[in-house]
Amino acid sequence: MTLVGAVIALVLLLAGSAALGVFVNWRAARPRHDVQHEVVEPHRLGADGLGEVATLLQFSTEMCARCPGVHRTLSAIADDHDGVRHLDVDLTHRPDIAKHFHVLQTPTTLVLDRHGVVQTRFGGTPGRDVLELELKRLIAEGANV
Repeated sequence: MTLVGAVIALVLLLAGSAALGVFVNWRAARPRHDVQHEVVEPHRLGADGLGEVATLLQFSTEMCARCPGVHRTLSAIADDHDGVRHLDVDLTHRPDIAKHFHVLQTPTTLVLDRHGVVQTRFGGTPGRDVLELELKRLIAEGANV
């Protein structure tokens, strides 16, 4: 193999790796609606209750660099909507919860309806606008019931 061929192969490998990384990151931050719709029991998470309209359940760890920013965003969203509560569960010393909810990365955010049923799942850092849309959808569905 010539030097030019090796450089071209290296550039193609790097470009492919970068494209794969961008795709994986994009896909992880999108809302997933194909989740198991289980009912979350707040006392199991160390909480006294859920939101009257919805709950933003964040899973984080002590070493997570993006978790504090997501915490601020979710808290602000919950403060802006009546009946919406933000719960942050630190999984550092709770591997049982991480295993039960299949948390493979932090932050992971679950959007729960007023009954505690998981409606949407976000892996990574969710966008504020997408979270707002999910809450509007839940509020609209709750008004139609």
